[in-house]
Amino acid sequence: MTASEPAPAVSPTPAALPVVIELRYFAAAAQAAGRTEERLEATGPLTLAGLREHLAGRGIEMARVIGISTFLVNGLSTPADSLAPLVDGDRVDVLPPFAGG
Repeated sequence: MTASEPAPAVSPTPAALPVVIELRYFAAAAQAAGRTEERLEATGPLTLAGLREHLAGRGIEMARVIGISTFLVNGLSTPADSLAPLVDGDRVDVLPPFAGG
């Protein structure tokens, strides 16, 4: 390429498609969230670890509950610090310890 040639066109990076996940809260998690379920839309990559951080930012009680909860992604137990991407349509269950648990 010479100085007189135009620079090659660069394709813009495509916008990240939104990821919509379904959250279901049980017991103390439902109480802290003020609901039993919600749909959450994220633009860009989302992991369970990132979701936990987002939810914990909703207040002291939610942070406490999220810190002691276990998680199911599409019915499968998933480590709370998982960096595997959540995808559109995933369902995440937030399960705090139940009585005696």
